[in-house]
Amino acid sequence: MKFLDEARVRVAAGDGGDGCVAFLREKYRPKGGPAGGDGGRGGDVVAVADSGLNTLLALRHRRLFEAERGQNGRGKNQHGGAGEDRILSLPIGTIVKDVQSGEIIADLTAHGQRVVLAHGGDGGRGNARFATPTHQAPRRADAGTPGRKRDLALELRLLADVGLVGLPNAGKSSFLARVSAARPKIADYPFTTLEPVLGVVAMGGAGDETSFVLADIPGLIEGAHEGKGLGIGFLRHIERTSVLIHLIDPSERSEEAVLHDYELINAELAAHSPQLGRKVQIVAVTKVDLPDVSAAVPALRDAFHRRNIEIYAVSSATGHGCPELLAAANVALRRERSDRTDA
Repeated sequence: MKFLDEARVRVAAGDGGDGCVAFLREKYRPKGGPAGGDGGRGGDVVAVADSGLNTLLALRHRRLFEAERGQNGRGKNQHGGAGEDRILSLPIGTIVKDVQSGEIIADLTAHGQRVVLAHGGDGGRGNARFATPTHQAPRRADAGTPGRKRDLALELRLLADVGLVGLPNAGKSSFLARVSAARPKIADYPFTTLEPVLGVVAMGGAGDETSFVLADIPGLIEGAHEGKGLGIGFLRHIERTSVLIHLIDPSERSEEAVLHDYELINAELAAHSPQLGRKVQIVAVTKVDLPDVSAAVPALRDAFHRRNIEIYAVSSATGHGCPELLAAANVALRRERSDRTDA
């Protein structure tokens, strides 16, 4: 299924039904009085988070969502029925913004969460509402009020606990495939991953049912925050993560080039969002099954140590170092969750 993480839609709530002007006419009650019923309320347009959806693709060819109009009031004090709500099912992680004001209307984070995007209009009052002791035959009734109409921008931001970042071909997809059941596309060329991929990592220790969601974000390049490469479209997906794993591929690269790559990615994260640049980050050298990479690890470890950064050495091909890296990510994730709870 093609991934789609942005869409624009127009929603139109139902108008309220009109009130009715009517008088009771019965055989033994020739002056039965006003009997016009109220109009029914218009239906709302409601967003509902659905865990069975993972893309906004269904909205590509459908841009207008209208709720039902309320029914008009009728004689004999019969009120009109309310219009039916229009349900808009959206993936968990969707943010809904008003295009005109920029206001965030909904942030869907849990299955079944409901948010009214546009309220239906109120039904008009029938003439029975206007009867008074001094005005017993009113011929007045209100029209229903219009339902709200608005243009909305939808953004899907994946709900992952840990995000994988790094340059293209840093080994992110291979690592995700090694540590989870996800099967991202893996190939020996840049930008193999064209859309975010999620995988569930089960820590798997004895009696340990701990798991977390790991996201493979398409490779970043210099200028990603300005729209270069694929990064600008996917940086938003790591905004919700608590921890980042920064993978570095040092094969056929000098120590200076590796450090430059590390700084480049962090500069792109910070340029997109200062908060993103401050996220907890764990650094790992990949592809240590290759002889030249394995030989470069000690010097790289020293270079990063001088920056007070501990690095991990992993191989997605053999699994070397992967358990230790995941354990470190899990500890950092628990600490972040604990800090948020205490706050």
